[in-house]
Amino acid sequence: MTTAAVRVRAVSKRFAGVRALDGVSLDLYPGEAHALVGENGAGKSTLIKLITGVHHPDEGQVCYLDEPVLFAGPREAQAAGISTIYQEVNLVPMRSVAGNLFLGREPTNRLGLISFRRMNRQAREVLRRYGITADVRRPLGELGLGVQQMIAVARALSTDARVVIMDEPTSSLEPREVDRLVEVIELLRRQRIAVLYVTHKLDEVFRVCQRVTVLRDGRVVHSGPVAETTRLRLVATMLGRDVADVREHGATSFSEQHQAAAGELVLRAEALTRRPLLDGVSVDVHAGEVVGLAGLLGSGRTETAKAVFGADPVDSGSVRVGAEARASAGAKPARRRWSPAAAIRRGIGMVPEDRGSEGVIGELSVRDNIVLAALPRLTRAGFLSDRRQDALVDTFVKRLRIKASSPDQKVRELSGGNQQKVLLARMLCLYPKVLILDEPTRGIDVGAKAEIQALIDELAAQGLGVLLISSELEEVVEGSDRVLVLRDGAVVGTLRGTEISEDRIMQAIAAGGEERP
Repeated sequence: MTTAAVRVRAVSKRFAGVRALDGVSLDLYPGEAHALVGENGAGKSTLIKLITGVHHPDEGQVCYLDEPVLFAGPREAQAAGISTIYQEVNLVPMRSVAGNLFLGREPTNRLGLISFRRMNRQAREVLRRYGITADVRRPLGELGLGVQQMIAVARALSTDARVVIMDEPTSSLEPREVDRLVEVIELLRRQRIAVLYVTHKLDEVFRVCQRVTVLRDGRVVHSGPVAETTRLRLVATMLGRDVADVREHGATSFSEQHQAAAGELVLRAEALTRRPLLDGVSVDVHAGEVVGLAGLLGSGRTETAKAVFGADPVDSGSVRVGAEARASAGAKPARRRWSPAAAIRRGIGMVPEDRGSEGVIGELSVRDNIVLAALPRLTRAGFLSDRRQDALVDTFVKRLRIKASSPDQKVRELSGGNQQKVLLARMLCLYPKVLILDEPTRGIDVGAKAEIQALIDELAAQGLGVLLISSELEEVVEGSDRVLVLRDGAVVGTLRGTEISEDRIMQAIAAGGEERP
């Protein structure tokens, strides 16, 4: 029997008392691509960091080539033959392509100085080997993100690795670049290199990998040959559902002509495309309607929300609000400059997924955080009205039942649920027509979660259009009037009213491509 290149045995890891991994075991074999999948927070990144020495296990053992190892860090792991390609390109933008390929191991001449001629020649050979077209003398930062990612792949593969870990390697790649990466992985397998392939794209699991391991809440919940499972079973396992309860007849298609029983159209986003993350996504929201966006991590939910709000640029598509949306029915989407400022002016508000880095400003007070977006309305002739500011803050602190010692308390001192309410207050004081909520209940306690869910229902009942994103299927099912199911940046199913169920959502996620028995 072939000896495993990497053998992980019953490893556990805790951070601040929270168990990130719980008795995880995994074997990586030479010549095999092994998929590691799971939802956000399942433990995938922690497991990679244990293998590469970023963290050390609290319990259990990592063996490399049949020897127990405890690497001091990724550099030592790479020197031993374990290379990692991260989702975010972690190279030096101002250095040349060649300089990045040989970073830390530059060829030198007899005087010990870097031989740029030799380095450039070797860099061209590396790029040619992996089918990458780029000027090796050009600064890396001047190239497209997809090319940068492929150069990061080439760098990892040029280190005589025996194990290659790929963390979401196709997240920034165009389809032709994905095809090339698949060819590279086949080349690695023929060279008897073990590949750990971390991805959220199930199509890639079946296209690239021979084995798959599913993590959920820090535990292995499935591990076995890819040929012996199906997309539907993987989705159900990742989400913690019993596949036996899900009818395996695939997703149902629903007519797009049906109009919600809610009020008039307040948002029309058409054919939003941002390669390779979004592929022609269209979203309509009516007054008083909650539209849920469902899908696995990386399906395009947050990317859709940010495109609608103008936080991320799109290659094509359009966003229209209010009367403009209603007048545009059937009109050809047109390109337009769109930004968060433009979205807010037209009546769109957004509460982002990461309230820490994209939402609240921890060092500012509750008052300052709430009025931040409304300052232009509260200013007259360049002066800020304290009276109007206090009245606005008082209104929304009471309405949302924000628990703080006073409006002057720093937001970082509040609970997660109250920080989330401060963000909601910031958007609501603009009196928007549409409110985008990306994971509004993530990381907050059960009581605060129930309060926010009730608040969403109340706002919709008052005529606000809501676009809701949640990784918790139960929350999407219970809170939505209509659900758009996304996979790989495209809408693959639409559910309305009584059609909405966890089973139907999972079927839509899993559909597409031939099911294996």
